[in-house]
Amino acid sequence: MPNTKGRRRRFGAVRKLPSGRFQARYRGPDGLMRTAEKTFATQTDADRWLVRQEAQIIDGDWRDPDAKTIFGEYAEAWFKDRDYAATTRERNASALNLHILPTFRAFPLQEITTSQVRRWRTDLLGAGVGPATVAKSYQILRAILHTAVDDGLIERNPCRIKGAGNVNHAERPFLSVSEVYRLADAVPSRYRMLILLAAFCSLRFGELAALQRRDIDLEARTVSIRRSYAETRSDGLTVKAPKSAAGVRTVAFPASLIEELADHLTEYTDAGRTGLVFVGPRGGVLRRNNFRRVWLRALGASGLGDVHFHDLRHTGNTLAATGGATTRELMHRMGHSSVRAALIYQHLVNGRDHQIADYVDGQIRRAKRAPRGPSGT
Repeated sequence: MPNTKGRRRRFGAVRKLPSGRFQARYRGPDGLMRTAEKTFATQTDADRWLVRQEAQIIDGDWRDPDAKTIFGEYAEAWFKDRDYAATTRERNASALNLHILPTFRAFPLQEITTSQVRRWRTDLLGAGVGPATVAKSYQILRAILHTAVDDGLIERNPCRIKGAGNVNHAERPFLSVSEVYRLADAVPSRYRMLILLAAFCSLRFGELAALQRRDIDLEARTVSIRRSYAETRSDGLTVKAPKSAAGVRTVAFPASLIEELADHLTEYTDAGRTGLVFVGPRGGVLRRNNFRRVWLRALGASGLGDVHFHDLRHTGNTLAATGGATTRELMHRMGHSSVRAALIYQHLVNGRDHQIADYVDGQIRRAKRAPRGPSGT
């Protein structure tokens, strides 16, 4: 008959079961006896398991295996720790609260399975939630559970659905230089330079809205981006520094814009070095929602159809790429977050940024010389 008596050891105990397998037990820091969830084929395997448990206790990494961490509590704590920009935080909070927590809030982390995640995703798509929103929700759920793996709360991330976090965005259009000027001609004169700088310097709306007089250097032909406006439902309009070092940058603008930009600074910009370059008709901060009405009227007048303001930034990037800019130079002009600060400085000192601006300038001059037909092209 197999020996089922426990063998005395310094930490824990191992005994052989009637089945021939081995069971391991130990006393936890809370004074309770803990038994391994599985049995072991050999005594050596059981001994090794006990060594790992003892090491966790000594290192302070031991967790009560019987304790259940509820997903909702863990996810909300996880979200608070994220260093999101204001608009990203609002967007991700919406995905968490509307699409993730209603299903998984009360689940223990250890009980969430791949099949449950798959069914949750299928239900969202079946309910008419957009594929991009479902993909974003899946990305957030996967990130939360990945952190749970790192924390030792679960052994494996159940988000294992191939391609579920991917979304195929329709490629956005970019405008020709002539189309950019058609659009600039269609907006009130105080917004003309807003269109031109967005298109020819690849600037974001929030970056343009936060530009101050001191950020414009007409002699050097540069625009310095040091801050940006963000607008959310919870916090309203806030000014912030760019999230990454790459977002703080100095971009050269085409020489063709010098005269018009100087006129704009004289006519429309607030007084003082910190005066805003772009303001509304009543002198307030330029807000995206208010400008949307101007934008839609300009699209109608210019006949450009379904164009987003952000497509101007895409246009600037395309023009720079056509001019031979390298990937790193493009990422600098756009303030891409993955560019390291050292690379930015390298780009500025080698003079290529002004060469890119000069190429765009040549395109502007060519467009201005070309005769215009009835449609304006």
